[in-house]
Amino acid sequence: MDRSSEIADFLRSRRARISPDQAGLGNDGRTRRVPGLRRDEVARLAGMSTEYYTRLEQGRAGTPSPEVVEALARALRLDAAEREHFADLLARPTPTRRTPTGPQRVRPGLYLLLQTLEHVPAFIIGRRTDILAANRLACEVLTDFDALPATQRNLARFYLLDPDARDRVGDWEQIAAETVAMLRLEAGRHPHDRRLSDLVGELTLRSPEFSTWWNDHRVLRRTHGTKHYHHPVVGDLHFAYECLQAPGDTDQTLCVYNPQPETTTTEALQLLSSWTAPQAPTTPTPTPTTNPT
Repeated sequence: MDRSSEIADFLRSRRARISPDQAGLGNDGRTRRVPGLRRDEVARLAGMSTEYYTRLEQGRAGTPSPEVVEALARALRLDAAEREHFADLLARPTPTRRTPTGPQRVRPGLYLLLQTLEHVPAFIIGRRTDILAANRLACEVLTDFDALPATQRNLARFYLLDPDARDRVGDWEQIAAETVAMLRLEAGRHPHDRRLSDLVGELTLRSPEFSTWWNDHRVLRRTHGTKHYHHPVVGDLHFAYECLQAPGDTDQTLCVYNPQPETTTTEALQLLSSWTAPQAPTTPTPTPTTNPT
């Protein structure tokens, strides 16, 4: 990504969503040529000169102080994920911010934890929304990630490019747009990630909706919420999901889909679990033998 253009586009998109009334400025009678706040209004709210804010929005102001970043975050009403993204965009590249190039691997202890969650869908998501590991029910409820080539096991690719996803994922448009916002946050954190750039390029070419969502500069860090899926055999499934960041590895997140107790989803998962359970190997019946006389 081009750092200057990303800063400019992000700040423009954030001030465009705030009306003067929302900011407590009222209508000054001047004709508005852009939606939301003007540059001078953002500067006034943040306590800085219009000239400085303009240079900052154009990526020509160097690295602002933490006080300036905080003032802008308040003026533009940035949430926690947006503040993180803004800080990532402003940070100068350093060796410690380089994106790891090797494949991500799930440590044994975290993988064992995933295996214990055999009665609910659960998976481990890594950089770029890559699916690093998934249990049987996650593969049954979403898609069989284990059957895909390793380079294709990606949540954004599934939601946006798999034809079955639109039928399988309830509220598909909302979920797909939120996943794009997750990728935006990743792109700010790892601006030189070549595999992420390749993924964005592929989604731009193949998904009709991707560019619109990508260009609105929304960012999101998944934490918890609700999900609705439609399984072709057992029907509608409703979950409360929790995403837990792995201790010691900020690039790996355990996502667990829990149904409410004693619901049709609980019953459906029990059916899916029994249908997909690996069959125990049968022990062949020994052939009777006779002792020679």
